[in-house]
Amino acid sequence: MSEFYASMGGTLEQDVDFTIHRLEEVHGEIPIKSPLFRANYYSILIIRQGHGRYIIDSQSYPTQDGTIYFTNPGHIKGFEIYELSYGYVITFSESFLKQYVHENILDEFPFLIAEVAPPSYPDREIFQIFDDLGSQLLQEYLADSAYKFKVIGSLTVVLLLKIKERFWQAYDPLTEIPTSSAIALTFKRNLENHFRDFLAGKCDRLFQVQDYAQAQYLHPSYFSTVIKRKTGKSANTWIAEKTITEAQSLLVRSSESIQEIAFRLGFKDAAHFSRFFKKHTELSPLGFRQSLPS
Repeated sequence: MSEFYASMGGTLEQDVDFTIHRLEEVHGEIPIKSPLFRANYYSILIIRQGHGRYIIDSQSYPTQDGTIYFTNPGHIKGFEIYELSYGYVITFSESFLKQYVHENILDEFPFLIAEVAPPSYPDREIFQIFDDLGSQLLQEYLADSAYKFKVIGSLTVVLLLKIKERFWQAYDPLTEIPTSSAIALTFKRNLENHFRDFLAGKCDRLFQVQDYAQAQYLHPSYFSTVIKRKTGKSANTWIAEKTITEAQSLLVRSSESIQEIAFRLGFKDAAHFSRFFKKHTELSPLGFRQSLPS
């Protein structure tokens, strides 16, 4: 995220899986037309003032005074800013949600796996609720507290609950998208559910790509092509990233040894797990655990 804004002459500091910044402080020279990009993070924009538009895949939406919009990972995105915008840009990862909120976060908020969630333009009174939450999140983000990210996690839940309550309470992404998108969404849900069952001891092995294809009665080659085309990542990459997310959650939340966590995640030994973890994060499991705030 920080590298992307720097490429356009803006500034966005990021050293953890959660950020919040004032919009007026992150953009470079206005007007701006961003290149198309594929983000690997969630984002929430609270636009108090400003005009422009943003693009998700083939869809384009206007932004104006009093806009709130949410985007999720894996889609081709872009934006245009016609005048200096004021408000907040909030970004976070699934790993952050699972570490500092709760492990089953995707069940409670189905729009976190939606293909496209449209923007909202609430009245001034409703918008003020979100603006105030942005202010609280920024205040905590800039604070030097021992409970900083736990507080941020709690406030993020409030923000997501307000989004769900006001805009997407009855939103069911599977009923609003074409077939290829439904395949990708169902895969994401199956991935989440399978890891949950596996870690709960309800099944004895991790699924491979062919298992997820079979769950939708699809040929593995066709399934893999759809997932790659719709998300920009292969099914194997999704599985690997999910494994890392669950590993990080266990390293944060449990007191289990590295070896015990390796066995829980289906690795034959701790050494294999450590190599896999370091390949994807550049830290060993022990190094990751030691880097956590005390």
